[in-house]
Amino acid sequence: MAAMDERLKSLGIVLPDVMPPVVDGYVAVFAPFARSGDQIHLSGRLGKEDGKPLCGKVGEEISLEQGKLAARGVAIELLAVLKAAAGDLDNVRRIVKLFVMVNGAPNFTEPHRVADGASELLVQVFGERGIHARSAVSVAQVPFGACVEIDLIAELNSATQIGGSR
Repeated sequence: MAAMDERLKSLGIVLPDVMPPVVDGYVAVFAPFARSGDQIHLSGRLGKEDGKPLCGKVGEEISLEQGKLAARGVAIELLAVLKAAAGDLDNVRRIVKLFVMVNGAPNFTEPHRVADGASELLVQVFGERGIHARSAVSVAQVPFGACVEIDLIAELNSATQIGGSR
């Protein structure tokens, strides 16, 4: 078993199957990831509950803690996409950046605390290689009314062959 798979197992993290970006019949017309040099850019993923978008505004229907847990769940899903793209998480040199969009109530001023759910998980999984740059913003809406959307940029080891045809 690869070192990163052992790490995930020790943390009790099970990566989900990578599902195509389809919600309520909408089929996305973009790739789940794209490589540019040694960087891989992952398309945004939504906060979910039972496989469906967790909808609502953080600070109204969704509590700060629920938002943070949703961001953690998105990070786990992003790890699954990253593993599928890189072939193995051991091929990831480092996490470069997260962009976290929180569907926040009009006066919600703590998107950074929601984003911590994803950031903390990435540092738990990758250690120092998981420390990243980050932007966290509260927005009027994200697709399907989900409470959070996150995209990720990672750097791969130079010799890594990318999975799929992206």
